[in-house]
Amino acid sequence: MSNYYVTTAIPYVNATPHIGNAMDFLYADILARYHRQQGDEVLFATGADEHGLKIAERAEKDGTTPQQLVDSLAPAWQDFLKKAGISNDLFIRTTSPEHKKRVEQIWKKLSDYIYKDSYIGWYCVGCEEYKTETHVKETDGTCPLHNRAYDEIQEENYFLKLSAFNDRLKEAVSANILKITPSSRKNEIMHVFEQGLEDLSISRPAEKLSWGVPVPGDATQTMYVWFDAVCNYITVLGYPDDKNFKDFWPANVQVIGKDILRFHAAIWPAILMGLGLPLQDNLYVHGHVSSEGKKMSKSLGNVVDPTEVIDTYGLDAFRYYFARHISSYDDGDFSWEKYKEVYNAELANELGNAVSRVASMIKKYQDGVIGDIPGDEHDDTRYHEALAVFRFDHALEVTWEQIRGLNQYIEDVKPWQIAKEDDPEHLQEVLATMASDLLEIAELVQPFMPATAAKIQTVFGDGMIRELDGPLFPRAE
Repeated sequence: MSNYYVTTAIPYVNATPHIGNAMDFLYADILARYHRQQGDEVLFATGADEHGLKIAERAEKDGTTPQQLVDSLAPAWQDFLKKAGISNDLFIRTTSPEHKKRVEQIWKKLSDYIYKDSYIGWYCVGCEEYKTETHVKETDGTCPLHNRAYDEIQEENYFLKLSAFNDRLKEAVSANILKITPSSRKNEIMHVFEQGLEDLSISRPAEKLSWGVPVPGDATQTMYVWFDAVCNYITVLGYPDDKNFKDFWPANVQVIGKDILRFHAAIWPAILMGLGLPLQDNLYVHGHVSSEGKKMSKSLGNVVDPTEVIDTYGLDAFRYYFARHISSYDDGDFSWEKYKEVYNAELANELGNAVSRVASMIKKYQDGVIGDIPGDEHDDTRYHEALAVFRFDHALEVTWEQIRGLNQYIEDVKPWQIAKEDDPEHLQEVLATMASDLLEIAELVQPFMPATAAKIQTVFGDGMIRELDGPLFPRAE
């Protein structure tokens, strides 16, 4: 048994959960459940990013304080985690006193790599990020993600000597000390290192932004929200002295979307190097999801609400679709038509029918008695290899090959014909083999569809067929 630590990026609380957030949570949850199943001691952490100018601006607009605003928003994120079946062990809020205290310790320990200087350039409030002159020109002075003009600012800030870590970071990624999956994302960040990292502004004047962690020893400055936020991966463990930190860092894998690669493959590892800490082992970077072949946009009215998908077709169907039919390595697409097709063909028909048919035949021919269930004889190597490299889609493809194989076995062996031949021993052997296959399938789908796995275990798990209270894949009518 090993310790296993998995994290997600922590989302801003000033919006409702979207598909990108749901994918972060889902992929990390699959890994956490899988490693618990393998007997590992797992810590799974996520949380909420609650500082920054966006929060301060909305609070002012709403006529409230930033703290009151985030206190009202954070519970919705915790509720969504429950709704999505996310089994996180830890949830961090960056406004917590413990987080603030530990971020201040981190800042002080990095003092040799921090200096004060003037900053002249561009800032995007929506991204909470400074933008290069090249980027501003390429986007015509307006952030394409937030449809908001960049702010031109001139101010005195603290800077992190990011350039001092460029060569070490390049070597760490090149040598797979920090493994980045998929390789396209590794190549992307290696290109950044080839160009050379520039020192990074990590504070704002408190007169312009007071909502954040104050810079230790300088009340005129507030830590840049991204500096504060990325530190959550160790503050949630109780850095530097708590047992969880000593037992679980470095993280085995950090799950992020491709839009925040630079922060997690360059800035965060540089901070870790400055602290003298080992880098995270793996950075898994997933793509984005479009809707009906188009980028999701409120103006187009094609934004997919993950809560609506769960409410309509059920949680496990949601988890299945986004793990199987959205590429684990590339961008993917969602359409209600495709979703319905997958639900009917693969879940209800292929897996649901297999469970129903086998259970019905055992009840009909053996009064519900399964008898001696043989041990599993399937080779699951490809399934485990797929999960080792975060190919959730491939792992489920392997699983569905087994499901389709079982359905074909039912058609080929024809238990109903064996029953007519009055050969009870052969019939018992055949039906017990089918039950064994379904129990093995339950094991394989458990990290992806835990409720479905539990239902299959209920039906076949104790030697007698047990009735389910409702269908295997319930959906709203």
